[in-house]
Amino acid sequence: MDAVRDNLEGNHILMNDLDATTAGYEELASPTANGGKGWEPIGTFIPYAFGGLIGTFDGQGYEIRDMFINRPDEESVGLFSTVDEGGLIENVSVVNADVTGNLGVGGLVGYSNGTVSNSYFTGNVIGTEWVGGLLGVNQGTVNNSYSTGSVTCEREVGGLVGANGGTVINSYYNYDEVLINGENIFTIGALFGEDFDQWLANDKFLNVNERLSQEGGYYVMNNVSDFKQLLAFGQDSVLKFRLKDDLNLGGEPNFYIPYLAGEFDGNGHKISNLSVNFGFVSSVGLFGYLAPGGKVTQVGVEDVNITVYGGVGGLVGYNKGTVINSYSSGNVAGYGGVGGLVGSIGSSGTVSSSYSICNVTGNGSVGGLVGNSDGTVSDSYSTGSVTGNAVIGGLVGSSHGTVRNCYSTGSVTGNMEVGGLVGFILAGSVSNSYSTGSVNGDYLVGGLVGWDSTPEKDAVTDSFWDTKTSGQSTSAGGTGKTTAEMQDIATFTNTEMEGLDESWNITAVAPGSTNTTSIWNIVNGVTYPFLSWQS
Repeated sequence: MDAVRDNLEGNHILMNDLDATTAGYEELASPTANGGKGWEPIGTFIPYAFGGLIGTFDGQGYEIRDMFINRPDEESVGLFSTVDEGGLIENVSVVNADVTGNLGVGGLVGYSNGTVSNSYFTGNVIGTEWVGGLLGVNQGTVNNSYSTGSVTCEREVGGLVGANGGTVINSYYNYDEVLINGENIFTIGALFGEDFDQWLANDKFLNVNERLSQEGGYYVMNNVSDFKQLLAFGQDSVLKFRLKDDLNLGGEPNFYIPYLAGEFDGNGHKISNLSVNFGFVSSVGLFGYLAPGGKVTQVGVEDVNITVYGGVGGLVGYNKGTVINSYSSGNVAGYGGVGGLVGSIGSSGTVSSSYSICNVTGNGSVGGLVGNSDGTVSDSYSTGSVTGNAVIGGLVGSSHGTVRNCYSTGSVTGNMEVGGLVGFILAGSVSNSYSTGSVNGDYLVGGLVGWDSTPEKDAVTDSFWDTKTSGQSTSAGGTGKTTAEMQDIATFTNTEMEGLDESWNITAVAPGSTNTTSIWNIVNGVTYPFLSWQS
């Protein structure tokens, strides 16, 4: 086993169980091995390079027992330190192990950008950040695997995976038995004990048709009990679910759906009183992680009250899928990647035709709608107040992607990189958007944008802010206008006006009327532009 580290490109198979009686255990994997550090994880974590397993390791169903690791100052710690892209670990069972590390700690793998399949861990895992029972950090794929080990961590912790940016398929931990910082907590892979036992006994399978009825290709949810079935079936990307009534989660504190890979149609209904308060958990919202291809539509989350570490939004914590026609209200707080609707958006993620009236509080990358975005935000708005330290925006805190046809009206308060619409632009773009909320900060503060790292690329086009209501006369992008000008359709249609190169898709309407053939409507001389779908 120890020699695998000398051939990370090779294909390896385990031929028998390994435990405290196996030759080499005392000097390689025991509490006295390596000066008390125990097992040395296989591979080395090298950011943006290869240092881990890129071949295969097949455990053939044998068990690796009694492994001891005590490396509290090290990063990427587990039986394997790192599995790189293309690497595969399968059919491996790590049993009765004690694993301690610092960042990226898992019973089987510290950091994985490859595939872990049909494997499990039992024992104890301890670390500081990004700590999970099976994997510390998953940027690859985990399938048909589980963990029953306890986990202790200061922040970003999970019963199965500590931090997840990859794909999880049919993989779980026993919510009723696994303790996370001494408590039973919902994170990715949580499955109620009875369901977990049934899943294991039934060859890792649960039948959705035995739990939910189907109408028109959607599995329908009539009550909170039905909604909870998403714990068992939310990882299946081919399944579609539809809400049939409003739901109240007031009697379910700290409950949310940590992972959704399929489609959830709210059908115009609302889910109220979502409440989660765990300072050491990340990727939390009504849906914690929306996987690539996942979709959430037509749902409102009202009276949200969430306080967690980071990657937190009223509707979705970390979005790599699609959010459309949805909204949130309430209060959202965290450390980083904090948004009223969505905490963070990955490069494949989108938010459109949605809004938030949440009040949002955080430290960095904090936005009224989205905290941090590498994807696309369009045809959306936010009105809640936003407060933080650095990279604070009325709509988006940090934007590395696209913002178009959006607006924000809430107050924005921070220290540095504070903007009425966007706090910080990095290689992204803003177009056909505006803000009107008051903006207050100390350094790199703008009415529309706090800081644009690449101003020579003209990242901000055809976008404006109200100089009077914002209290700001300057911005890292966009054009300042008076309130009267912001309520004049000519500002958005006459390309001879300062700051407008291309006319907006906007139509003047009478009070109380809407013209949905245009993206924007305005009651000329009376209102700011508003999105036609708002009717």
